[in-house]
Amino acid sequence: MSDTLIDEGYRPTEDEPFMNERQREYFRRKLITWKEDILRESRDTLAALQNENENHPDIADRASSETDRSIELRARDRQRKLISKIDAALDRVEDGTYGYCEETGEPITLKRLEARPIATLSIEAQERHERHERVHRDE
Repeated sequence: MSDTLIDEGYRPTEDEPFMNERQREYFRRKLITWKEDILRESRDTLAALQNENENHPDIADRASSETDRSIELRARDRQRKLISKIDAALDRVEDGTYGYCEETGEPITLKRLEARPIATLSIEAQERHERHERVHRDE
């Protein structure tokens, strides 16, 4: 699939067949770039945490530094989970199921995929899922 040529300015449109080769390649590249960005940020964070001076004589400074580190590590954990979702989306691109709702099998809109390339549900199915969660959470 990576042999597919797409222009730098290419954006999928509703005027072409859904999830044709060009669209799949476009989203594959978008997902890979996103993953690379996250991994680069993680490496930068790790380097910054390792270089940070641990010796804060002031207890308030030490507490502030620990809080910052904790927040940063939680953010990195969320991004680690995001990477597994990106990998799953890349697998779906390869097996031809990318862009289709897991629940209904209907196409997920290009607009939604642009905004959330890891989406597995159409907007309608996602809304149903969220309503169902709210109902069961409130019980």
